[in-house]
Amino acid sequence: MARKIWLVARIVMFISVLLILWNLLWIYNFHSRDSAEVALPTPVSKLANPIVPSSRPPKQIPRAINIAVVVCGDRVNETLVLMKSALIFSHTFIRFIIFADDEATVSIDERVGKWPSEVLDRMKLDIRPITFPAGKEEEWKKLFKPCASQRLFLPSLLLDVDSLLYMDTDTLFLTSPDKVWEHFSLMNDSQMAAVAPEHEDHATGWYNRFARHPYYGALGVNSGVMLMNLTRMRHFQWEKYVIPVYQEYKTKITWGDQDIINIVFHFHPEKLYVYPCHYNYRPDHCMYMSVCKPAEKDGVYVLHGNRGSFHSKKQIAFRAIYSVFEQYAFGSDMKENLLERLEEELQSTQNTNCGKMMNVFTTAIKHHIST
Repeated sequence: MARKIWLVARIVMFISVLLILWNLLWIYNFHSRDSAEVALPTPVSKLANPIVPSSRPPKQIPRAINIAVVVCGDRVNETLVLMKSALIFSHTFIRFIIFADDEATVSIDERVGKWPSEVLDRMKLDIRPITFPAGKEEEWKKLFKPCASQRLFLPSLLLDVDSLLYMDTDTLFLTSPDKVWEHFSLMNDSQMAAVAPEHEDHATGWYNRFARHPYYGALGVNSGVMLMNLTRMRHFQWEKYVIPVYQEYKTKITWGDQDIINIVFHFHPEKLYVYPCHYNYRPDHCMYMSVCKPAEKDGVYVLHGNRGSFHSKKQIAFRAIYSVFEQYAFGSDMKENLLERLEEELQSTQNTNCGKMMNVFTTAIKHHIST
């Protein structure tokens, strides 16, 4: 009897051991399977918002600036020197929008086509015909200098352009045009154009002494170097202001389109941004005494040879600067063939008030070369 009990006990113990071993094996397999599942990456198809990496880099939109010029008559040479100065100092792609008469169109196209390919690769030449409101073409064309009033109608003529820098033909860059263009980012949401003051000094100001019409601020503004946000000007309905202003004041204006611009912004000063005088430096800033303090500090950024100063024996410093830029060859050493030649030519103008200020004409160039 005792032997049977002992045998049964052995069998029960054996079965218990088997059951324990079975349970241990099951627990081990369960944890192994669970760990394996955690280690596996989640399939892309099961992600709520799967991110599929692109095989192509994002498209980069090249930065570019638009410079607009109006050319009629004998202004071709000035225009080409202006364009050259912009390209000398800027590595930004420039689209030159040129409104020109037939003769100027042929000449500019031919002469620009001879420029070095590395220069042409950094620019686009967009030449368009002179266009004025129907029925008034000759009247607008002869308003001031030939075709100068064309710029009043750029918002409607350039519907594909958001913003541009308008330049008179008798202007030169002495630094990168990007420095002027940067002022777009400084304008507030209501401002649609930017210009420099006409004068800094009440004693010599023209508008405050002689104007027979309203003008902007205390001394008026000069429109020879003008940033234009064409989109905002279209929204403002710019031309609906320009034409009535002309009709009302045409017997009282002296400086054509510039006077019209002054009148419009006299009544809408909140629409205008004014940058310092060294963005539009003229003989008036130095011919009697130095009245443009920013130029003394940072140098001239844009030189404006108005009233024929680039070709006049009365303003020999301005004539010397224009001549050096006209003769400068693309690709030649800027320090030797531009800066040093400029310093040499300006030395011979020291007997004039503007010549005595020669450092204002070279400071920005020196800074550009050194950087």
